[in-house]
Amino acid sequence: MSSREEVLSLLRGEEGFLSGQDLSRRLGLTRAAVWKAVDALRGEGYEIEARTGLGYRLLAAPDLMTEAEIRSFLAETRVVGRELRCFQELDSTNNYLKAWTGGPDGAAVTAESQTAGRGRMDRSFQSPRGQGIYLSVLLRPGLPPDRLPPVTALAGVAVCTAVERVCGVRPGLKWPNDPVLNGKKLCGILTEMSLEAETGRVQSLVLGIGINVGQRPEDFAPEVREVATSLLQVLGKRVSRPRLTAALLEELDKAYAALLAGDLSAYHAAYRRDCVNLGKTVQLIPFGGGERETARAVDVDEEFSLVVRGEDGKERTVRSGEVSVRGLWGYTE
Repeated sequence: MSSREEVLSLLRGEEGFLSGQDLSRRLGLTRAAVWKAVDALRGEGYEIEARTGLGYRLLAAPDLMTEAEIRSFLAETRVVGRELRCFQELDSTNNYLKAWTGGPDGAAVTAESQTAGRGRMDRSFQSPRGQGIYLSVLLRPGLPPDRLPPVTALAGVAVCTAVERVCGVRPGLKWPNDPVLNGKKLCGILTEMSLEAETGRVQSLVLGIGINVGQRPEDFAPEVREVATSLLQVLGKRVSRPRLTAALLEELDKAYAALLAGDLSAYHAAYRRDCVNLGKTVQLIPFGGGERETARAVDVDEEFSLVVRGEDGKERTVRSGEVSVRGLWGYTE
């Protein structure tokens, strides 16, 4: 840990002032080194008050997606987030993890911006600098492929719980994997699986999550402006991205433990409660083209597939790889 990080850690732990002499003694640094560390922190955007005879006090921290900031809010996790790398810019956090040969189970990567962020069906995901959370997690569950389809749904529940913890409002889930607020998309989730060619065994899963935090309507491209929202738009105030990222890593760690244990009952119940499609008439849009079908969403089965009732009154199950679901008049309605 650098002297800058050591000084910041002590200032975070105190509500009042810490004298330069006390900082120097506790860290084994010279007074000049303490002053230099404080000056460096101020240069990074930390608001540190200094008073003669009292010392230093941390008033506010910048909204930076750095490891130090995220870990300042992060409780100990079993797997997810124990290895954490933070970057100013990447083409894609998912791409970084897919290229990380030997990356450990639970490794997490964030970026302040992405130049080639992607969503499902290779759609682009807008990732403007400083306005969102762009996070990917590498999972090596050692489970057969038929145990892994719920991963994306579990991530959706984890996002909803993390947002509720930090912001006091719980998003809904538009089936299969879109957290939404006020009928608009708040977050995108993309899961990519790597298989061994010869055996078909799962080598790894890369789970990518992008949450819109600070965007205003004009920050979204015209083609997504009508269907996308951000926490700033909904809450009318800024949300700490490091704090929300830490909460999300903790919730993903819990969800991963449930997946490995094979007990998803609590997540299934939460998903059914949060699913905004249930009880509503939806459009089923086949991937690759084809005629749209109108049906009523009636349930989510144990595998997190959507049970729908067609106009003929018959029920059937649709899976996320088969169709896209949209409302009749808007993104969710």
